[in-house]
Amino acid sequence: MSRAVRYETFGGPEVLEVREVAEPHAGPGEIRVRVTAAGLNPMDWGIAAQPEVAARFGITAPAGFGFDFAGVVDEVDAGATGFAVGDRVHGGAPGRAVADFVVVTTPTGATEPLWHTPEGISSEVAATLPVAGMTAAAALAVMEPRSGDTVLVGGAAGGVGVFAVQLAKLTGARVIGTAAEGTFEFLRRFGVEPVAYGSGLAERVRALAPEGVTAATDLFGVETAETALALGVPPERISTIAAGPNPPGGVRATGGYDADPNAMKRITDAILDGGITVPIAATFPIERIRDAVTLQAGRHVHGKVVITLEPRLR
Repeated sequence: MSRAVRYETFGGPEVLEVREVAEPHAGPGEIRVRVTAAGLNPMDWGIAAQPEVAARFGITAPAGFGFDFAGVVDEVDAGATGFAVGDRVHGGAPGRAVADFVVVTTPTGATEPLWHTPEGISSEVAATLPVAGMTAAAALAVMEPRSGDTVLVGGAAGGVGVFAVQLAKLTGARVIGTAAEGTFEFLRRFGVEPVAYGSGLAERVRALAPEGVTAATDLFGVETAETALALGVPPERISTIAAGPNPPGGVRATGGYDADPNAMKRITDAILDGGITVPIAATFPIERIRDAVTLQAGRHVHGKVVITLEPRLR
């Protein structure tokens, strides 16, 4: 038997339970990963709480929980390619990442991506990268920031935002990030110029950057996208990840599945080079999954929340 976080009905953190389940094994063309860490994202508890959101990912209750994981390959069946027993890996498994074991089909694809974890990057850090890192990369690919740009990032202190602002800074762009005032010092650590979101955002941005904004990404709602349009940013240089399929004014909607396949290597290379720092706000053992989700859902945490899974004695 092995552990997995499950829920029988949709709801808040209270529906999440650590269950004893049959230990899965790799079948033809599959590998099994012993999970050592699982990174949490807002989409995880959004799926668990809202059946209409879950349906977009093909998930129905009862279901498992989580997407991002990191660990070690411990089974490789016939027909599986690209991975060997003992390889450190990180990737995505929709609705089943927070568990002792995850089974993934190879070769991997956009829905269930899997990468080798470079030496020098811990499992806790690797487990934060698939959703947030690839989503940030996709959001920036739309606007193609470069040296000389002034980029406005909406939701800069969030899980995706901390990657987006650092990736933008690596291009040489100036980065202005919207956030709550309590996160301003946190953002300044990454070279971001913070500005409070809410009514009057356009005026505050104009005061901070009178020469204008040249590109923008909205990582939370549509306020930043609408502000960027009002400031004269061309819609083709504005991206959004949370406005649905029809964002305002010709702005381009995107998400992690749209990211360049090579984006993860650029992110891990930047981490190893010190160009990107991954802030981990808290780690919890799997038994405290409800506490971890409650903390993240409160939207006051600065950085990523990670579940750790110690191997069980057999």
